[in-house]
Amino acid sequence: MVNFELRRDRIVARWRDKKTEWVIEPRYWRNPTIGIGILFLLPFFVYSYPHILTMITTANLYAAIAIPLALQMLGTGRVNFGPQLYLGIGGYTAALLNLHFGWNPAMTLLATIVVCAGIALLLSPTTWIAKGLYFSLITLILPLTFLDVTYIWGDIFRGEVGLVGMSPLLSFDKVTWNYVAYYYLSLILMLLYLLFCDRTVRSRIGISMAAVNENENVARMMGIRVDAYKVFFYVAPSILTGIVGWFIVHTFRTFAGVTYLPLEFMTKILIIVIVGGRAFLYGAIPGAYLISIVEDSLRALGPVNYFVFPLVLIALIVFLPRGEGLWGLYKKRRPRDYFPKLHVRRE
Repeated sequence: MVNFELRRDRIVARWRDKKTEWVIEPRYWRNPTIGIGILFLLPFFVYSYPHILTMITTANLYAAIAIPLALQMLGTGRVNFGPQLYLGIGGYTAALLNLHFGWNPAMTLLATIVVCAGIALLLSPTTWIAKGLYFSLITLILPLTFLDVTYIWGDIFRGEVGLVGMSPLLSFDKVTWNYVAYYYLSLILMLLYLLFCDRTVRSRIGISMAAVNENENVARMMGIRVDAYKVFFYVAPSILTGIVGWFIVHTFRTFAGVTYLPLEFMTKILIIVIVGGRAFLYGAIPGAYLISIVEDSLRALGPVNYFVFPLVLIALIVFLPRGEGLWGLYKKRRPRDYFPKLHVRRE
């Protein structure tokens, strides 16, 4: 029998040893709901500007990469300098299977998940073998090595120009409809990632993750299987990142390692995590939108953009609250309008 409890701010349902909660007090869900509503209404205001639609779609994809990366950094207690490795693996897997074997997007999605999971499992022992700077250096080298492979085997990967002509996820008669549809698909993908990571952090797995992140030796003494948790928090975000690569392939119908595997792209994703708020999952969204808007706006400056853009990023890092970023500013002004987030630091 299910037992219901009415509390001041939520309804609790209990069945045996399981518990489910529904928040009913507006202060917890009002602002997130408004924010998501604005994102869903945004295309109606920029419907006639495909360039802007592409920019905000790209922002959603940046956030979809940054959110799993933040979870991975929390869960493994390691800074990953190469999340784009699995972006490249997922993208090339989908593109090659679609071009050479005629697989449809649904089949390439399954293949992307399997390939990314297999490679992530093979590399996951590095999370407990390599510590600190050594792990970061390994994750930094791997995508650069993969980039070299795309040049060495240019007949397959087309390293300099990339692969083009993949099957689209959707195809409408009006081009603008395609832009709008892909924006909503990218938004849904980002929100699903946010939901998955948020629920993971709130679960018992998240509590164990916090213990591992804080002190691995103490976590082992508590009976937590530290190595198993590290493998999970390395493999799961890697699969999510690979799916973003699959999405890019079947959305933009082109994929080039020279775009997504170099250090510049990795730096951009890490800056999004820092600007949005380190270890704040929600902070990845404003961080991704801010970086996308700044990047797109500065392109009008021409070659000077390559000097101004890094200076703007440095200024954001310096002047935003240390380690808390944009989400930290919001938290200070609206301390009771959000769910408490697990925020663990390793100094």
